[in-house]
Amino acid sequence: MAESCCPSPEPLDQSDAVDARYGAAALEREACLCTPVGFDPALLQVIPDAVVERDYGCGDPTRWVRPGDRVLDLGSGSGKNAFICSQVVGADGAVLGVDRNPDMLTLSRQAAPVVAEAIGYGNVRFVEGAIEALDEQGDAAEPLVPDASIDVVLSNCVLNLVNPSSRQRLLANIRRVLAPGGRVAISDIVCDQPVPMHLQQDPELWSGCISGAWQEDDFLKDFRALGLEQVTFADRSEQPWRTLEGIEFRAVTLVGQLPG
Repeated sequence: MAESCCPSPEPLDQSDAVDARYGAAALEREACLCTPVGFDPALLQVIPDAVVERDYGCGDPTRWVRPGDRVLDLGSGSGKNAFICSQVVGADGAVLGVDRNPDMLTLSRQAAPVVAEAIGYGNVRFVEGAIEALDEQGDAAEPLVPDASIDVVLSNCVLNLVNPSSRQRLLANIRRVLAPGGRVAISDIVCDQPVPMHLQQDPELWSGCISGAWQEDDFLKDFRALGLEQVTFADRSEQPWRTLEGIEFRAVTLVGQLPG
């Protein structure tokens, strides 16, 4: 059979699309990324403006953090959520941000000593890595995030950027790092029906928190399957954030807790 003169396009590399867009968004604010919400102004005062302006999220998962918590921020970006958590957990707590984008890591790492000086202690660090690969070994032959070392895993509009083929690894790692009684607070974009493949192949829609959205019911089901209890949407926008080809996309914040 003769070769087609119109070969199929190469599958989208979601990682490249995300890296390119968020790398640019770390250098210059992009107004169209996700759907930012308001945060407690008192907790923003010590955070550099560049960090606040380049934060891209769709909820406020930091509201479920408590004093003394060990926090893991998946896809920490500019560091805004991590720096808010650092103030909530206090000097006895700790915050670890994981992000794969070098430009975002530069922004957050440069801001860390500024925030530490303002609040009187430094309890935040940022490491480079893919959020689905927390089990990868670093230089010390230890996983990026150790087993049962985290009290609360939070994320703000980042899980939808992970390739669906890596979702089970992502979920398994979230479960692995949680200590007994550990909690999750995940703000993200979900949809009410499957996203067709042609939308999943659009780099703008993928990096814009659309194409990789979890179906709403599956989002709850997948976290319950980890053994978490009281899994629910603490926040769920009534009106869709976007509607595309009849599919409704909306912001939610999922919370849940492991048995103690």
